[in-house]
Formats: sequence, structure tokens, C-alpha cells
Amino acid sequence: MTGVALALAGRRVLFLYQLATSGQPAPERVEFAKANIGTEIKAQLVEVLGQKKLLKWTPSGTAHFFVMWAFFILATVYVEAYGALIQGAITGTPDFHIPLIGRWPILGFLQDFIAVAALLGLIAFAVIRIKNSPKTMGRKSRFSGSHLGGAWLVLFMIFNVIWTMFLFRGAAANLGNLPYQSGAFASDATAALLRPLGASANQTLEYIGLLLHIGVMLVFLVIVVNSKHLHIFTAPMNVLFSRRPDGLGGVDVMRSGGKVLDFEEADPETDVFGRGKIEDTTWKGFLDFYTCTECGRCQSQCPAWNTDKPLSPKMLILDQRDHAFAIAPYIMATEAERENLPVDVLELAGKPLVGEDGVIHPDVLWSCTNCGACVEQCPVDIEHIDHILDMRRYQVMIESSFPSEAGVMLKNLENKGNPWGMSEMKRAEWIEELDFEVPIVDEKMPEDLEYLFWVGCAGALEDRAKKTTKAVAELLHIAGVKFGVLGPMEACTGDPARRLGMEFLFTMLAQQNIETLNEAGVKKIVATCPHCFNTLANEYPALGGTYEVVHHTQLLSKLVDEGLLTPITPIEEKITYHDPCFLGRHNKVYAQPRDIMAKVPGVQTQEMHRCKDRGFCCGAGGARMWMEERIGKRINTERVDEALTTDPDTVSTACPFCLVMLGDAINEKKNSGEAKETLEVVDVAQLLIKSVKGQKV
Repeated sequence: MTGVALALAGRRVLFLYQLATSGQPAPERVEFAKANIGTEIKAQLVEVLGQKKLLKWTPSGTAHFFVMWAFFILATVYVEAYGALIQGAITGTPDFHIPLIGRWPILGFLQDFIAVAALLGLIAFAVIRIKNSPKTMGRKSRFSGSHLGGAWLVLFMIFNVIWTMFLFRGAAANLGNLPYQSGAFASDATAALLRPLGASANQTLEYIGLLLHIGVMLVFLVIVVNSKHLHIFTAPMNVLFSRRPDGLGGVDVMRSGGKVLDFEEADPETDVFGRGKIEDTTWKGFLDFYTCTECGRCQSQCPAWNTDKPLSPKMLILDQRDHAFAIAPYIMATEAERENLPVDVLELAGKPLVGEDGVIHPDVLWSCTNCGACVEQCPVDIEHIDHILDMRRYQVMIESSFPSEAGVMLKNLENKGNPWGMSEMKRAEWIEELDFEVPIVDEKMPEDLEYLFWVGCAGALEDRAKKTTKAVAELLHIAGVKFGVLGPMEACTGDPARRLGMEFLFTMLAQQNIETLNEAGVKKIVATCPHCFNTLANEYPALGGTYEVVHHTQLLSKLVDEGLLTPITPIEEKITYHDPCFLGRHNKVYAQPRDIMAKVPGVQTQEMHRCKDRGFCCGAGGARMWMEERIGKRINTERVDEALTTDPDTVSTACPFCLVMLGDAINEKKNSGEAKETLEVVDVAQLLIKSVKGQKV
């Protein structure tokens, strides 16, 4: 039985390995893991063994915690089971115990306790699945689209592991073959039930129970490597090779054949540009496919899915995985062998990865806001955004296929250095509205300037965002912080281009900015836009631009704590704060904006239901700011609807994109009479300057 099961499982594992390694190499994953071994060990302890992400969802997380640990602890029971069978065959008495620890009562207790806890976990899982069944909840169920039959089979097999364990241990206890004199409380309880059957029956039941227990495990092993439950083995590897922190922050550079793509020498005929077919996926991407547990946590948090758009992060992974398995014979075959493959395999192999009739529909691809909710919630560190951006890169750079309105944004970035196509000379006009001088750095950064204030395109050119820019500048001036700006020398960081998939344009803009910053000798940067902040801090280092970058809320919070800024004038308002995705989830800046508001007298803060790491997107990320939202409910409308449930006087945020998106939705609500006329959305910096100076926001 063991030989057959191991052969079948081994064959499947070899297939999975060959399929994954047929994809693109990803040497940077291995190099990073080696270079950050301490971080990786911590991740294994916290995420895998400690189940940190799963425990964010307490009921299901707790159930999974016990079931997962049952797999580890009950491995000792299988050692005992095999030992008992072998010893029984040799000596006729199956009273085997593990050397040194095999008669330790605590081990017996742990074995029984975790088995009972796992049984309760199975009941919890069953209740959760029935309660959240797609048959009754439709797309609101996080299990919508999952392969439900496989999940119930896995629960049934774990149940079989537990009852067969207690069957043979109960009989063994009656015959004096159980290694533990005490501790194994559930096995002893089973023994009491079986004792009236007599010694002969118990002897038969012990051997039947042993064979069933081992047989169930072996069948389960074969099922596991052929099902979603493969994550038992692949999840630790996926966590090991994931990007830190949490797969968010910066976007990884483009690679072909494992090497960073040089656009001056790259050839689309020979180099891989993103992901045009499933074979272009890296082995880490395939590992993501294998590791998806189909739990649907990503789906339940996705702003696109929650506003009736076709994007489900879960289905994005599953559709690619199912397609990869379906055409695996084609992927792994030689050119000569492909001619003899079945017609259905050849037809599937010819199916485009992205297209109206493709594996992934274009509406799925372009619905993503890059908010990171999927990656944040995934308990096994699947990097959905990386998959989406790789497919976008191919669509934009090779197929020139993307929403038409985004083309205007790209043209403006290329010609004018900003998404609106405005003159670079307008970048410094906001300074004229201040009553103090702001130095413009045109060559070298003066030694007396501590920070370069990266104003950003929106902060310099968009009327609502300019209010934030002026507020931050005034606050820094009041606090005595010396800073300067680049003015006309500043260009878009390239975030919209990169998030759209136009990597070439991003690289061009980034190199231009890095050259400017490096020549000026800039060391420290403060940025008001989380997208600029994220790009400067997390993406520019890969291109030679390494700086100390802070978001304005981080710096302002520090200045308030140091007493350099003192909020005095009370603001008697109820305020709800919206977490910008690229500040919160992507960079874990949750506390500082709230700390600033907490120190403003009179402010009553009221959190929205979805906040912090479960915050809901405004709809502008992933270059969606420059695309029309034609499917389902508008994401910014959904977010404002949630904000209105707190009955706020003001909605605050810390991002110019969020200001625009939430402001537009609030104006719509005012026009329809659903929001009070006095409701407005402001940056946290605007609240602070109002309290510091007693001025109107």
C-alpha cells in the first residue's frame, strides 16, 4: 500500500515540478531568500506555524490552526501505527512505542487533544461552508467559483484519519498495547466503549484500525497532491519565496530568462515581455497556482468584485492554473511530440491567455486597482498583482491593447512628464500663493535644506491636491523644517505607466528623475502622494535611486510629537479617515495619519467598517484614475456610501487621488440629496493647518 501510494504521489510531484520549471526562471527569489534568511525563518514561524494571516479571520482561522497542527502532531501517531504493524508481524504483539518519547503522557495527551480539536475544526469548516454556500449567497459567497467537491472530500478524508486513529488506539488500550498509561484521554474513552466486546474482538479491531488508519493516510496523500490541498506542502515554499513585505510595496522589474530586461537591447522576438502565454509564467507563478486554497478571502476583499466587476483574484489564479494543467502535455512536449497530441489539447494551447475568448477576459485584467487587498489577505502569500501586471505588460507593450482613454495619459507622460499634459512651468505656480519663499532646486541641493519636497503631478497641477501641497509647505515652514522643490525639473515618477503595464515609459521617466535627484545630491524626500512615495521609496532603488523617503503624514506626526507643530484651535467635527491603499496596505502607514487627527482638539474620529489593512479602495490605483469605470457600481461611490454610514462632518485622507475620487462621489451624493451640503473631503494636513493656524480648510 505504501509503495503504490508513494509511487503515485511521486509521479504527480515530478509532473508538478517539471511543469513549474518549464516556465521562466526566477533566480532573484532564491537570492533574496538566501540573503534574508533571518526574515524568512521569522516568516515561516509567524505565517506558517503561527498562522498569523489566517487568524485575522478568527473562527475559520482558529479551526484551520488546529487542523494544520494536527497534521504535524499526528505524524507521531503514524510512526506508532507503522511501528505497531511491523512489530506485531515480527513478535505477534503490536506494543510499539517511539524511542525516548514514546511513553511520555504529555505526547499522548497532545495527540488526543489535537485530534479532538481538529474534529471540532472540521465541524466549524462544514458550518462555515454551508452558511456561505454559493447556492444561497451567489457571488457574495467567498467560495463562489471554488471547486467545492474537492473541499468536501478533503474534510471527509481528515475525518477518516481521526476516527480510524481512535479505533485502533482504543482497541490497543484494552489490550495493553497503547504506549501511554495516562494522558491519551480520548483514546481511553474509546477504549471504554470497546471493552465490552472482549479481547478477541479488540485484537481484530486493533489490526483493522491500524490498516484503515494507514490506508486512509495513503489515499489522502494521493488526493492531496492532485487537489487544492497541495498547499500543505507548497504553502511554506510559497511563503519562503514571496516578496517582502507581503508582496506589496514596489513592483518587481521586468525579466526575461531570469535576467533584468534592458530595453535598449531587448528584442520582442526573442525576449519575454510580461506574460503573453501561460509558459511565460515564472516557476514562482506556478507555485502560486499550486498553493491557492480556493478560500476566497482575496475575492471577498476585492473592490472590483465587490462592485460587480468580473475580476476575482481567486479565479484569476484558478483559471490560469486550470489552463496550465489542461495544456501541460503541450507545454512539456518537444516540437515533434506536439504533432501527435490530442486535438483538444492543441486547441486549448492555441487559446490566447488574454482576450475576448481567452483564458482571462480583458475586463478582468483592467478592473484591477492594484489596491493589494488580495495579497494582504491571502494566507499563503500568493502575489495576484504580479500576475496582473505581467499580463498587462504584454498587452500594452506587445499587443498595444488597453483601454483607449489610458492612451492619452501615456502620451501626456511621454511628451509633458505628467498625466494631464500640462506645461512643466505650471509645476511651481502654487508657490506664488504662499507668503514665504520656497527654494527651487535647479542644480545642487543647498546644504541647509533637509528635505526635498516631492510635490507630484497632482500636488502641483490638480486644484484640490494643491490645497494639500500648500498646507504641507506651510506646516513645514512653521515647524522650521528647511525644504526645497524641483519645480519644473520634477517629472511624473512613472507610477501610472508602470501600473498600466508600460514598463518602457516608466523606466524612461524614472531614469530621468533619478538623474536629476542624484545630480542634485538629494538624500531625503518628503512626498504627499502615496503613489509617488511608494515609487520613490520602493521602486527607484532598483534603478539606482536610493533615498530616505517619508510620507507627509509621517513627517508631520513626528513634528507634532516633537512639539514643533502645536494644534490649538478645536475642530468640533466627526471625521472618518479613508486609508489610501498605497500608503496603508502597500507601506503599512496606518498610525501616523490617525495620530495627527487624535492630537487636533475637538475631533471625533469614527472608523469605517472597512479600514486599515481591510480598507476599501477609492478606485484610482493601478492607473484606473485615467480609465473609465463602465462595469458595475463605481468603486468611489461604494466607498463614500460606506463613509456616509458613519454620519461624518468631514472625510479625511492622505492621498491626492483619493481626494479626487472621494470628492467626485461626495458631490454626486450632494446632488442627489444623499449627503449634507457641508460634507467635504480633505487631507489630514489640511485639518492640521486649520488647527495650528485657526484658518479655514
